[in-house]
Amino acid sequence: MTSGILNPPRWLFVDLNSYFASVEQQLDKKLRGKPVAVVPMKTDSTCAIAASREAKKFGVKTGTMIRDAKRMCKGLILVEARHERYVDFHHRIVREIERHYPVHVIGSIDEMGCFLDDRRANEPAALDLGRRIKRGLLEKVGECITCSVGIAPNRWLAKTASDLTKPDGLEVIRLEDLPGRLEHLALTDLCGIGRNMEPRLRQAGIHSFADLWKAPPAVLHRVWSGVGGDRFWHQLHGGDLDEEVVTRRTVGHSHVLAPQFRETPEAGIVARRLLLKAASRMRRLGYRAREMSVSARMENSLRGEAHLRFPPVSDSHALLAHMAGLWERVLDQTGRQRVKKISVTLHGLESSGTPEQLELFPALGSPVAADRARRERLSQVMDDLNQQFGRDSVALGFAPDKARVFSGTKIAFTRIPDAREFQE
Repeated sequence: MTSGILNPPRWLFVDLNSYFASVEQQLDKKLRGKPVAVVPMKTDSTCAIAASREAKKFGVKTGTMIRDAKRMCKGLILVEARHERYVDFHHRIVREIERHYPVHVIGSIDEMGCFLDDRRANEPAALDLGRRIKRGLLEKVGECITCSVGIAPNRWLAKTASDLTKPDGLEVIRLEDLPGRLEHLALTDLCGIGRNMEPRLRQAGIHSFADLWKAPPAVLHRVWSGVGGDRFWHQLHGGDLDEEVVTRRTVGHSHVLAPQFRETPEAGIVARRLLLKAASRMRRLGYRAREMSVSARMENSLRGEAHLRFPPVSDSHALLAHMAGLWERVLDQTGRQRVKKISVTLHGLESSGTPEQLELFPALGSPVAADRARRERLSQVMDDLNQQFGRDSVALGFAPDKARVFSGTKIAFTRIPDAREFQE
């Protein structure tokens, strides 16, 4: 029980170690104990998505260019990312944690948080729970799946605790031990302080964790230019924050093209495929879009971007028609050079059940309501067929075999794809 404890440990935070690489080692015994880098494609011009603990000993980490990583670690093994496997393991891990205690927050694909009830809001019980979770992952999910666990009065401090010992750590942060417990950390070691924020803190005379701890809320308010600084001060000193309700505003996808897809005709196929994938996901979520943005970065670093507003729509045929003009505008801006990266985003989302005002006299050639409804049903049927028979079983505007090498779902660490997304 928590009686007599002023700041009991209320959060237990699980941070999986070298997650993507650990999953690959779990699936392939030949990779175990060896330096592994997970990559989007096997080329020296890309960067590591993840690195195994063995590779990290040589300095290879997320974001390291592969040409540099190979110099740093002579025996480095490259493995192409298999995102559907990482999502599958994520759900297996969550189920295993919930055999011991409910997961309250999914921070990312490799981070989960548990809010401790009164019975477990004491250090011995919280430590026992952390040990049982760690043991359960090894025994039930896989011997390569390790985690670092942090325990603290709030979620932010628990996440900070999970970073103190890696891999396979179990750490507690007590409020009464601060600031000394964390004085060895650099400012950028703290969640919420990146390369852009650090100079602003230094301009305010904050150069160390001890300086940050002593800074009054008003100073952090000025540094963050708003309530973000107040929130940071509050969680730094042990307060917990209410979870923010997030409203979806966009659906989109981006892709760095393999060399064989960088000429403009092939890049156009990639752009259309990214749009169709975003459209399918948007329909599954129950939205229509009112806007679209298309952008591209060329090999010579030129950038092009085009944006269009239109009446709310969800069917793929209409969206492809809108994209055709946007793509031409992007290519005109960039001189039709070889394309390195493409991004397609649908904006202005509204529920597909939202009543809308239709045009009384639609423009010549524009779909009437009945025709649009038919097209939306057709798009949904195509979605259903791809879910049943596999991604790109039915496709619009390209040969499916050309798209298979780049059309798979990727994981943003802060968003866990639905299993159905891998067939979109």
